[in-house]
Amino acid sequence: FVISDSLSPGVFALNEDLPFFKSGSCAKGNEKVTCTTVYKCRNFSLVIFFLPASAVIPLHNHPEMTVFSKLLLGKMHIKAYDWVDSVCNEQASSMRLAKLKANSVFTAPCNTSVLYPTSGGNIHEFTAVTPCAVLDVLGPPYSREDGRDCSYYKEVPYEGLAELKDDNEHSYGWLEEIEMPENSKMDGIHYLGPRIIETAS
Repeated sequence: FVISDSLSPGVFALNEDLPFFKSGSCAKGNEKVTCTTVYKCRNFSLVIFFLPASAVIPLHNHPEMTVFSKLLLGKMHIKAYDWVDSVCNEQASSMRLAKLKANSVFTAPCNTSVLYPTSGGNIHEFTAVTPCAVLDVLGPPYSREDGRDCSYYKEVPYEGLAELKDDNEHSYGWLEEIEMPENSKMDGIHYLGPRIIETAS
């Protein structure tokens, strides 16, 4: 966690002039996200996401995973939820109640954020205010074979529950699982920065 806080764009040979930060001919808000895998093993992966201005990584989860996110470049709006399991779900079975954990704009350089399998904002969405680069350290990495596939969600207008009448209703939302959104598809590129060298233990 302390190491990730000290990371800077220069560590990965990044700057705002790289071509994948530039908006293409797509409609605003539908720009393509590019990603590169810095390192991956069975226990964790390091991935950098490059977002041109207005690009979005839609609301998605990280099942059974701990994730460290470090904004390396730019300004990004992050919205994040955790599931609320202590309240009976009275809505349709396709929706679950979630509590809002973050809904703010972050500007690099800033501290690393961490989310856990059930807390810290396990379900989140990134929207680039300016061209951005964000490093995610995922442990363990996504693996469909091991039951850690990525799911996507949409927000449904909140209807208050009696159990939460004394709480701020704006802190909650109904989330419905959906098929992979079109704007979640990313272009992958080979990592071109300094390599991570494995050493014998």
